[in-house]
Amino acid sequence: MSPLSRPSRFRRIGLCVATGALAAVTAAAPALAADPHPVDHRGEAHTSAPASDELSASALQREHEARQEAQTQNQAKPQAPKKTYKGRVIAKPYLLLRDKPTRSSKVVGSVEYGTVVKIFCKTTGDNVDGNDRWYLLTDGTWAWGSARYIENIGAAPRFC
Repeated sequence: MSPLSRPSRFRRIGLCVATGALAAVTAAAPALAADPHPVDHRGEAHTSAPASDELSASALQREHEARQEAQTQNQAKPQAPKKTYKGRVIAKPYLLLRDKPTRSSKVVGSVEYGTVVKIFCKTTGDNVDGNDRWYLLTDGTWAWGSARYIENIGAAPRFC
């Protein structure tokens, strides 16, 4: 056999691939080490629809809790209390709550007709009977409910 037989060639190719992967990981490591928990610095005037991954109720909950923790550490400046929004469920016999603002996402709970719920924010999602707004509810479990079946009590919630 020649000095560059098949097993030898494959070993060399594998070694080149492994070296390239190691170089890529090493080059990316300083960027990852600089900020292990990147924070989203979007302003309230954000107009484009967020990606579905950004609309995960648990992700928004973690972001909200991180902001609250940061605020409690910076108690030097008094903060105005956050506005709370409320709504009443008008779906009979109950409203299904989901983990994302889509009709096809996982059902994580339900709320009975007439129940008053706390609303954290709103966003656009799947259209339900002509209404594409969804509310992030904060009663116990952070979950999305279609605004088609939640009647506002007072002011409409802010956008997420």
